[in-house]
Amino acid sequence: MTNDATWVPCPLRAAARSSPGAPAVVGVGGEITYWELDGRVTVTADRIRELGFGVGDRIALYLPKDGRYLVLLLALIRAGCAACPLSTRLPPQGVASLLKKVGCRALISSDEAILGATDAAVRKLPPETLLAEELARDRMQSSGPLQLALDLPATIVFTSGSAGEAKAALHTFGNHYFSALGSNANIALSPGDRWLHSLPIYHVGGLSILFRCLLAGATVALPDASPGGAVAGATHVSLVSTQLSQLLREGNLSPGGLKAVLLGGGPVPVWLVDEAAGRGLPIHTSYGLTEMASQVTATPPGASREALRTSGRPLPHRELSISDSGEILVKGETLFAGYVESDIVDRALDMDGWFHTGDLGELDAGGYLHVRGRKDNLFISGGENVQPEEIEDALCRLEGVEEAVVVPVPDTEFGARPVAFVRTVRVEPESLALALEPLLPRFKIPAAFHGWPEETGGMKVDRASLRERALRLSQRQD
Repeated sequence: MTNDATWVPCPLRAAARSSPGAPAVVGVGGEITYWELDGRVTVTADRIRELGFGVGDRIALYLPKDGRYLVLLLALIRAGCAACPLSTRLPPQGVASLLKKVGCRALISSDEAILGATDAAVRKLPPETLLAEELARDRMQSSGPLQLALDLPATIVFTSGSAGEAKAALHTFGNHYFSALGSNANIALSPGDRWLHSLPIYHVGGLSILFRCLLAGATVALPDASPGGAVAGATHVSLVSTQLSQLLREGNLSPGGLKAVLLGGGPVPVWLVDEAAGRGLPIHTSYGLTEMASQVTATPPGASREALRTSGRPLPHRELSISDSGEILVKGETLFAGYVESDIVDRALDMDGWFHTGDLGELDAGGYLHVRGRKDNLFISGGENVQPEEIEDALCRLEGVEEAVVVPVPDTEFGARPVAFVRTVRVEPESLALALEPLLPRFKIPAAFHGWPEETGGMKVDRASLRERALRLSQRQD
């Protein structure tokens, strides 16, 4: 292989050669050293090739998150395949639809219902057919340096679908490599550190934890079932707002031993930032998206309370700009290869190479990003623009409000009116309208407040389903 700028050393192989006995993965299933992980990945990649799969082939994974999953994912990439992690929340028909959408040649799964619903043209691969139970140690000892191409198709991740149907984003190995490189330049990560793998592997945030650890020779810590036990021993943690709120409420997160708490996956309420910072937690707020392989901006270590109320500044290997209409535009070495639809890959960039995120924001004098909300969430009420995220932010500033989502419902007089779903502690939702009067103009105060739906789950709230729910509730009241 060549040593020019289009190739870089394989982070896993490099860590296995420099620190063979260091733990690469720890969890309830035990510990896997870097030497063992590289060996298992090597043998499994060979097996994948023996089965006739190689560069450009797309192979899906529908599995519970464990050490075997990480071996299979890394082996697919090493074999030149694009790994497509699927949400285990998906029903069989949903999996079949996504496999067809991206043209997967094979599916790795042990779920009989999922395998049974998969098209006959897609090869079914139980993980046991790929994984070697024992390593040929002599073979591993002869393994030398390994390089990977930066433009190698590596993963396909489905977006959250906040603006409609989920899209399939193709990332190269280079996208993940530079994402990790920029993150590690901001949040120091070293051998001996343990980053809690607290996000789904089918989410770009979950993938980014893996690549950061590989690049630094740090440890991926797979969580156990209990929140308190999951965080124990971790030096670095990635959390969305709901996870952080729950851990603080249950007393399962304290500064002891923690070097960094990276917050992402959406806006973080000001009260939550203040509470976490007030407890001495080393938090970092951030802004990212699937199409940029995770973080775009983040706050540095030791950021002030004021800075933590922003989404931080652009990290290395990323560029960010604000359009004349206030939309956040991004590009750089972490920018995805494009959206996949069968054999077509659409980069969806403008003439200057910028990706239009659909998010609204502004940069302050210090270069810190303030995210204002999504363009497609904005609606008109009585001739006035209403950005739901502004109302949500005001609600989350109120004592006792932990989470809020605002959606429009049709109204004969105003065209649409805001309605709020709120998660509260010892606060009646009906009392919130009065509390909002000093914070918002009257037309932005929700016409109704509903309790938080218990069935709401996942990384992000499904606004479309909440709009439908709000409409049904308003019709009942009428």
